[in-house]
Amino acid sequence: MPIIEVDHVNKVFKTSVRREGRFGTFISLFSPVTRQVTAVEDISFTIEKGESVAYLGPNGAGKSTTIKMLTGILEPSGGNILVGGGKPHRNRIHNSYQIGVVFGQRSQLLFDLPVRDSYEMLRYMYGIPHAHYRKNLSEFAAVLEVEQLLDRPVRTLSLGQRMRCEILAALLHEPDILFLDEPTIGLDVIAKERIRSFIEQINREKQVTILLTTHDLDDIERLCSRLMIIDKGNLIYDGSLGYIREHFATERRIRMVMPDPAAATVTAARFEGNADFRVSVQEQMIEITYDHRQIDTSELLRTLLSTCNPRDLAMQDENIEALIRRIYQDGINAVHQQPPRTAGGIR
Repeated sequence: MPIIEVDHVNKVFKTSVRREGRFGTFISLFSPVTRQVTAVEDISFTIEKGESVAYLGPNGAGKSTTIKMLTGILEPSGGNILVGGGKPHRNRIHNSYQIGVVFGQRSQLLFDLPVRDSYEMLRYMYGIPHAHYRKNLSEFAAVLEVEQLLDRPVRTLSLGQRMRCEILAALLHEPDILFLDEPTIGLDVIAKERIRSFIEQINREKQVTILLTTHDLDDIERLCSRLMIIDKGNLIYDGSLGYIREHFATERRIRMVMPDPAAATVTAARFEGNADFRVSVQEQMIEITYDHRQIDTSELLRTLLSTCNPRDLAMQDENIEALIRRIYQDGINAVHQQPPRTAGGIR
């Protein structure tokens, strides 16, 4: 049985419409006009225990609304949600024992008190036995490297230190599901690495189910085997990151180092008037970007090596960040497979 089931769920909000004119606010007060805004529209998916899933979308796509419905903060307008076999908005107390939540922009730690005091409060709230509490605190604090922070007031911690303490707080009661909303936002490289390693470990060793929303594509590549993309309230993709790379990564880039700037300029001139290529030159470096569905890469490489005499050559596929951005802009169905053709038009 899936640990999370979402069946044809939608969420509609009512918002007030302010009337224009000199007395618009006064009129709206006594004769309000509302309109409906659909934040989530007919979404369905299931998540199995132990999965690590990235939930992506541009700002305003409906990610946070979905998370709030899964955690029981919001009630869906239609459809059905089951988390651990129960409805989150109707069984909020039961649901709170099954889930841990970390919001990157919000804190569950008491700002002016030592971190340990917040943990003691959570131990009392969740009724965690002393032995389990001490064991979990000791184990997680060691892995997250926060032992020296437990007796410091939260307000004295850096952002990276606070986020590690937030994640520990969300896991003290040993939840089955961990919701992470932008857990590495604003963190430095070292802090991100510590958090990613810890999330990997609890997912692998304790089978904690992870649902991650993030704009950091490195988080996804490191942590998630499955990717869900939401746009304008609709789920437009549910599958692996590898499938996205294989079927929707269209751009390929070739960088060549030429013997001198003049040779780079001459090579760039060979592509003039050919709309299949984008070419840029910087001193001895020339960069050629093209759609590998349209251009046969092996033939292009043979042509470049035989006619341009580069000192060095490197090829790079479209990175995941650019790919996801293009899916947001064009839609998942806008990218389709076409047979490659020869690299004609190079003089």
